[in-house]
Amino acid sequence: MTVIRTLDKDKMDVAEGSYAVAHAVKVCRPNVISAYPITPQTHIVEDLSQFMADGEIPNCEYITVESEFSALSALVGSAAAGARCYSATTSQGLELMHEVLFNVSGMRLPVVMTIANRAVSAPINIWNDQQDSISQRDTGWIQMYAEDLQESSDMTAQAYKVAEDKDVMMPAMTCMDGFILSHVYEPLVLLEQDLVDEYLPAYEPEFTLDPKNPLTFGAFADPTAYTEFRYLQQQAMDNALPKIEEAANEFYEIFGRYYGGLIDEYETEDADIILMAMGSLVGTIRDVVDKLRAKGIKVGLLKVRTFRPFPAEAIKNVVKDAKVVVALDKNISLGLNEGSLFTETKASLYNTKVDVPIVGRMLGHGGRDIPEKTIEDIVEEAKGIISSGINTESKYADLKEELL
Repeated sequence: MTVIRTLDKDKMDVAEGSYAVAHAVKVCRPNVISAYPITPQTHIVEDLSQFMADGEIPNCEYITVESEFSALSALVGSAAAGARCYSATTSQGLELMHEVLFNVSGMRLPVVMTIANRAVSAPINIWNDQQDSISQRDTGWIQMYAEDLQESSDMTAQAYKVAEDKDVMMPAMTCMDGFILSHVYEPLVLLEQDLVDEYLPAYEPEFTLDPKNPLTFGAFADPTAYTEFRYLQQQAMDNALPKIEEAANEFYEIFGRYYGGLIDEYETEDADIILMAMGSLVGTIRDVVDKLRAKGIKVGLLKVRTFRPFPAEAIKNVVKDAKVVVALDKNISLGLNEGSLFTETKASLYNTKVDVPIVGRMLGHGGRDIPEKTIEDIVEEAKGIISSGINTESKYADLKEELL
């Protein structure tokens, strides 16, 4: 199944991306919201605070804090007490949360947080790339990346559905490209309360902090037990793989919209060249695929919707018959000179029977525009790899050498 959108024009509104996400959070009926404003995430929590002021989110507390570290720390106690919790942040704010991200995951608290992806400093940059969330890939949070506003909104409910599943119980980040998605206005269907209530049941955690039944969360673990905690977290991530697919399919059954679960494919069945990407870049690639297909070039798109847990088997099944795969990354692992999608895809294919050339191209850092011409040039280079082999495994696709 590929992207399916059943949009009733009578139900459509034109809304800002941040508003669409805030509305989605509202109809998911959170009990505690705690966040600190930082560009380009601020509009989300502004809209949520207005909803609170207008009495539109019943049975909810909105906690104002002095930093992003405090914002997530406040949710540790709230989630442990049994509350459905939400936060949002970006860039330096997410990095400030780094210590607490591990605590939330280690305590198996299914907090959902929107990341409005933004470049990290220094130098100071407020525009979009995905370095901030990718840098937190090993903290034990599910990570999902949205292509557009409708998916950003719908992904919020799906994230709660997966995170709160008793076989998972792990926190989740829903990532949307800052400004490109957070500040753009598009027509979309805002999530309907009655359908969300049907899709997302009330949160009923198995274990909570309760004086009548004392429990310990985040206990001390010496070397005789610590490894097993990490093993169970990884097991929960493994459990999340099918749950993400189930959540996407159930969402389609109720709402009529489908974006893929772990991944989505576009024109990959007979593709010689497969381009892989995450986030809003996917939309540009779709247009390029259509243009090049009209010229007889067999190129396809593999949209990686879920980066954590990494969908290794799903990716392998799509790329196994391609002649070359190009992973496009809006991040870089400094010291390795590779984007993380490329590194992890390459690693997942190693020691398997899938023997397809794969290269990585990094682009769009700090919000640099990614025109169709850049994608077309990458495809042209990929055609050369098919005929002559790999020359450069990983490089910047849009480097301005005159500035060096």
